[in-house]
Amino acid sequence: MINFVGAGPGAPDLITVRGQKLLQEADVIIYAGSLVNPELLKLARPECDIYNSAGMTLEEVIAVMEKAEADGKMTVRLHTGDPSLYGAIREQMDLLEPKNISFQVTPGVSSFCGVAAALNAEYTLPNVSQSVIITRMEGRTPVPEKEEMSLMASHGATMAIFLSTGLLEPLKEKLLAGGYTEETPAAIVYKATWPEERVFRCTVGTLPETARENNITKTAMIVVGGFLGNSYERSKLYDPGFTHEFREASK
Repeated sequence: MINFVGAGPGAPDLITVRGQKLLQEADVIIYAGSLVNPELLKLARPECDIYNSAGMTLEEVIAVMEKAEADGKMTVRLHTGDPSLYGAIREQMDLLEPKNISFQVTPGVSSFCGVAAALNAEYTLPNVSQSVIITRMEGRTPVPEKEEMSLMASHGATMAIFLSTGLLEPLKEKLLAGGYTEETPAAIVYKATWPEERVFRCTVGTLPETARENNITKTAMIVVGGFLGNSYERSKLYDPGFTHEFREASK
Protein backbone atom coordinates (compact mmCIF):
# COMPACT_ATOMS: atom_id res chain seq x y z
CA MET A 1 0.00 0.00 0.00
CA ILE A 2 1.14 3.51 -0.86
CA ASN A 3 -0.09 6.18 1.54
CA PHE A 4 -0.03 9.75 0.29
CA VAL A 5 0.09 11.79 3.49
CA GLY A 6 -0.28 15.53 4.04
CA ALA A 7 2.49 16.70 6.37
CA GLY A 8 0.68 19.92 7.30
CA PRO A 9 1.98 23.48 6.93
CA GLY A 10 5.22 23.11 8.87
CA ALA A 11 4.85 22.63 12.61
CA PRO A 12 5.36 18.88 13.23
CA ASP A 13 2.43 18.70 15.65
CA LEU A 14 0.05 19.91 12.94
CA ILE A 15 0.14 16.61 11.07
CA THR A 16 -3.10 14.65 11.51
CA VAL A 17 -3.32 11.79 13.99
CA ARG A 18 -3.76 9.37 11.07
CA GLY A 19 -0.75 10.81 9.27
CA GLN A 20 1.37 10.50 12.40
CA LYS A 21 0.34 6.86 12.83
CA LEU A 22 1.20 6.03 9.23
CA LEU A 23 4.65 7.61 9.58
CA GLN A 24 5.27 5.53 12.69
CA GLU A 25 4.27 2.34 10.84
CA ALA A 26 5.98 3.01 7.49
CA ASP A 27 8.65 0.75 6.06
CA VAL A 28 9.56 3.35 3.43
CA ILE A 29 9.12 7.14 3.52
CA ILE A 30 9.56 9.35 0.46
CA TYR A 31 9.34 12.98 1.54
CA ALA A 32 9.40 16.31 -0.28
CA GLY A 33 12.69 17.41 1.23
CA SER A 34 12.63 21.04 0.15
CA LEU A 35 9.29 21.65 1.87
CA VAL A 36 8.49 19.09 4.57
CA ASN A 37 9.75 19.74 8.10
CA PRO A 38 12.46 17.10 8.75
CA GLU A 39 11.33 16.93 12.38
CA LEU A 40 8.52 14.68 11.16
CA LEU A 41 11.05 12.04 10.15
CA LYS A 42 11.80 11.47 13.83
CA LEU A 43 8.51 9.56 13.91
CA ALA A 44 9.96 6.90 11.62
CA ARG A 45 11.14 3.55 12.93
CA PRO A 46 14.95 3.08 12.95
CA GLU A 47 14.75 0.45 10.20
CA CYS A 48 12.60 2.61 7.92
CA ASP A 49 14.14 3.50 4.54
CA ILE A 50 13.90 7.25 3.94
CA TYR A 51 14.21 8.98 0.57
CA ASN A 52 14.34 12.72 -0.13
CA SER A 53 12.41 13.29 -3.36
CA ALA A 54 13.86 16.79 -3.92
CA GLY A 55 16.50 15.37 -6.25
CA MET A 56 14.40 12.56 -7.72
CA THR A 57 12.34 12.33 -10.90
CA LEU A 58 8.77 11.02 -10.97
CA GLU A 59 10.02 7.76 -12.47
CA GLU A 60 12.58 7.33 -9.69
CA VAL A 61 9.91 7.91 -7.04
CA ILE A 62 7.65 5.31 -8.63
CA ALA A 63 10.54 2.84 -8.85
CA VAL A 64 11.08 3.10 -5.09
CA MET A 65 7.36 2.55 -4.50
CA GLU A 66 7.29 -0.39 -6.87
CA LYS A 67 10.22 -2.12 -5.18
CA ALA A 68 8.73 -1.54 -1.72
CA GLU A 69 5.44 -3.04 -2.88
CA ALA A 70 7.23 -6.09 -4.33
CA ASP A 71 8.96 -6.56 -0.96
CA GLY A 72 5.64 -6.35 0.91
CA LYS A 73 6.47 -3.00 2.50
CA MET A 74 4.22 -0.03 3.28
CA THR A 75 5.26 3.30 1.79
CA VAL A 76 4.38 6.79 2.95
CA ARG A 77 4.71 9.49 0.32
CA LEU A 78 4.92 12.60 2.49
CA HIS A 79 3.79 15.83 0.86
CA THR A 80 3.75 19.33 2.34
CA GLY A 81 0.44 20.83 3.45
CA ASP A 82 -2.44 18.94 1.90
CA PRO A 83 -1.47 16.66 -1.02
CA SER A 84 -4.44 17.79 -3.13
CA LEU A 85 -3.05 21.33 -3.52
CA TYR A 86 0.01 21.60 -5.79
CA GLY A 87 1.08 18.15 -4.59
CA ALA A 88 1.56 16.51 -8.01
CA ILE A 89 -0.12 13.34 -6.71
CA ARG A 90 -2.34 12.66 -9.71
CA GLU A 91 0.62 11.82 -11.93
CA GLN A 92 1.88 9.37 -9.32
CA MET A 93 -1.50 7.69 -8.99
CA ASP A 94 -1.84 7.37 -12.76
CA LEU A 95 1.43 5.43 -12.89
CA LEU A 96 0.57 3.24 -9.91
CA GLU A 97 -2.85 2.15 -11.17
CA PRO A 98 -1.63 0.20 -14.25
CA LYS A 99 0.85 -1.60 -11.98
CA ASN A 100 -2.06 -2.66 -9.70
CA ILE A 101 -0.42 -0.95 -6.73
CA SER A 102 -3.06 0.22 -4.28
CA PHE A 103 -2.92 3.66 -2.67
CA GLN A 104 -4.90 6.00 -0.47
CA VAL A 105 -4.69 9.65 0.56
CA THR A 106 -4.57 11.10 4.06
CA PRO A 107 -5.39 14.82 3.94
CA GLY A 108 -3.33 17.42 5.73
CA VAL A 109 -3.66 20.98 7.01
CA SER A 110 -2.90 23.24 4.05
CA SER A 111 -0.48 26.12 4.37
CA PHE A 112 -3.25 28.57 3.49
CA CYS A 113 -4.93 27.51 6.75
CA GLY A 114 -1.66 28.03 8.58
CA VAL A 115 -1.41 31.51 7.05
CA ALA A 116 -4.86 32.46 8.32
CA ALA A 117 -3.85 31.27 11.79
CA ALA A 118 -0.65 33.33 11.65
CA LEU A 119 -2.71 36.39 10.75
CA ASN A 120 -5.48 35.67 13.29
CA ALA A 121 -7.76 36.12 10.29
CA GLU A 122 -11.00 34.71 8.92
CA TYR A 123 -11.06 34.39 5.15
CA THR A 124 -14.86 34.47 4.87
CA LEU A 125 -16.45 37.50 6.50
CA PRO A 126 -20.12 38.48 6.03
CA ASN A 127 -20.54 41.29 3.50
CA VAL A 128 -16.78 41.24 2.75
CA SER A 129 -15.97 37.93 1.06
CA GLN A 130 -17.66 34.54 1.02
CA SER A 131 -15.22 32.90 -1.40
CA VAL A 132 -11.53 32.02 -1.29
CA ILE A 133 -9.58 31.75 -4.54
CA ILE A 134 -6.55 29.48 -4.25
CA THR A 135 -4.25 30.13 -7.18
CA ARG A 136 -0.74 30.93 -8.36
CA MET A 137 1.04 33.19 -10.82
CA GLU A 138 2.10 31.82 -14.16
CA GLY A 139 5.84 31.17 -14.19
CA ARG A 140 7.74 28.20 -15.57
CA THR A 141 4.53 26.28 -14.90
CA PRO A 142 1.70 27.80 -16.98
CA VAL A 143 -1.88 28.32 -15.79
CA PRO A 144 -5.02 27.85 -17.90
CA GLU A 145 -5.93 30.93 -19.92
CA LYS A 146 -9.24 31.39 -18.08
CA GLU A 147 -7.40 31.36 -14.74
CA GLU A 148 -5.01 34.19 -15.57
CA MET A 149 -4.37 36.23 -12.40
CA SER A 150 -6.19 39.43 -13.41
CA LEU A 151 -9.29 37.37 -14.23
CA MET A 152 -9.14 35.72 -10.82
CA ALA A 153 -8.67 39.12 -9.18
CA SER A 154 -11.72 40.53 -10.97
CA HIS A 155 -14.00 38.63 -8.55
CA GLY A 156 -12.81 40.74 -5.62
CA ALA A 157 -12.81 37.64 -3.41
CA THR A 158 -10.26 36.63 -0.81
CA MET A 159 -7.15 35.32 -2.58
CA ALA A 160 -4.54 32.89 -1.28
CA ILE A 161 -1.67 32.94 -3.75
CA PHE A 162 0.80 30.07 -3.68
CA LEU A 163 4.23 29.75 -5.30
CA SER A 164 4.48 33.37 -6.41
CA THR A 165 6.87 35.12 -4.02
CA GLY A 166 9.48 35.57 -6.75
CA LEU A 167 6.93 37.19 -9.06
CA LEU A 168 5.59 40.02 -6.93
CA GLU A 169 6.06 42.85 -9.44
CA PRO A 170 3.96 41.17 -12.15
CA LEU A 171 1.57 39.87 -9.47
CA LYS A 172 0.95 43.42 -8.27
CA GLU A 173 0.21 44.59 -11.81
CA LYS A 174 -2.18 41.68 -12.43
CA LEU A 175 -4.04 42.31 -9.18
CA LEU A 176 -4.43 46.00 -10.02
CA ALA A 177 -5.56 45.18 -13.55
CA GLY A 178 -8.17 42.83 -12.08
CA GLY A 179 -9.76 45.53 -9.94
CA TYR A 180 -7.98 45.60 -6.61
CA THR A 181 -6.61 49.01 -5.63
CA GLU A 182 -3.18 50.03 -4.40
CA GLU A 183 -4.71 50.26 -0.90
CA THR A 184 -6.33 46.81 -0.87
CA PRO A 185 -5.04 45.00 2.24
CA ALA A 186 -2.52 42.24 1.65
CA ALA A 187 -0.02 40.18 3.62
CA ILE A 188 3.08 38.09 3.05
CA VAL A 189 3.47 35.18 5.46
CA TYR A 190 6.84 33.43 5.47
CA LYS A 191 6.92 29.77 6.59
CA ALA A 192 3.59 29.81 8.42
CA THR A 193 3.59 27.67 11.62
CA TRP A 194 7.37 27.04 11.45
CA PRO A 195 9.56 28.41 14.27
CA GLU A 196 10.91 31.01 11.83
CA GLU A 197 7.43 32.22 10.79
CA ARG A 198 7.26 35.92 9.88
CA VAL A 199 4.20 38.00 9.04
CA PHE A 200 4.26 41.19 6.99
CA ARG A 201 1.04 43.15 6.56
CA CYS A 202 1.00 45.53 3.62
CA THR A 203 -1.17 46.51 0.65
CA VAL A 204 -1.36 45.34 -2.94
CA GLY A 205 0.62 48.43 -3.91
CA THR A 206 3.47 47.67 -1.50
CA LEU A 207 3.77 43.90 -1.97
CA PRO A 208 7.06 43.97 -3.92
CA GLU A 209 8.84 46.47 -1.69
CA THR A 210 7.66 44.70 1.47
CA ALA A 211 9.26 41.48 0.26
CA ARG A 212 12.46 43.27 -0.79
CA GLU A 213 12.81 45.13 2.50
CA ASN A 214 12.50 41.88 4.45
CA ASN A 215 14.52 39.62 2.11
CA ILE A 216 11.58 37.32 1.39
CA THR A 217 12.22 35.48 -1.88
CA LYS A 218 10.55 32.09 -1.42
CA THR A 219 8.58 29.83 0.95
CA ALA A 220 5.92 32.45 1.58
CA MET A 221 2.26 32.90 0.75
CA ILE A 222 0.56 36.07 -0.38
CA VAL A 223 -3.00 36.76 0.72
CA VAL A 224 -5.12 39.61 -0.56
CA GLY A 225 -8.54 41.01 0.23
CA GLY A 226 -10.87 42.96 2.45
CA PHE A 227 -10.86 40.20 5.07
CA LEU A 228 -7.61 41.79 6.30
CA GLY A 229 -9.44 45.05 6.99
CA ASN A 230 -11.60 46.03 9.95
CA SER A 231 -15.11 46.24 8.47
CA TYR A 232 -17.53 43.31 8.39
CA GLU A 233 -21.00 42.28 9.53
CA ARG A 234 -21.75 39.88 12.35
CA SER A 235 -22.73 36.31 11.51
CA LYS A 236 -26.48 35.71 11.33
CA LEU A 237 -26.02 32.37 13.09
CA TYR A 238 -25.26 34.06 16.41
CA ASP A 239 -27.40 37.16 15.88
CA PRO A 240 -29.97 37.39 18.72
CA GLY A 241 -32.54 38.62 16.21
CA PHE A 242 -32.14 35.65 13.87
CA THR A 243 -34.26 32.49 14.16
CA HIS A 244 -32.91 29.12 13.04
CA GLU A 245 -33.48 25.42 13.73
CA PHE A 246 -31.86 25.45 17.17
CA ARG A 247 -32.87 28.86 18.57
CA GLU A 248 -35.72 31.35 18.45
CA ALA A 249 -34.90 35.02 17.91
CA SER A 250 -34.95 37.22 20.99
CA LYS A 251 -37.82 39.68 21.16
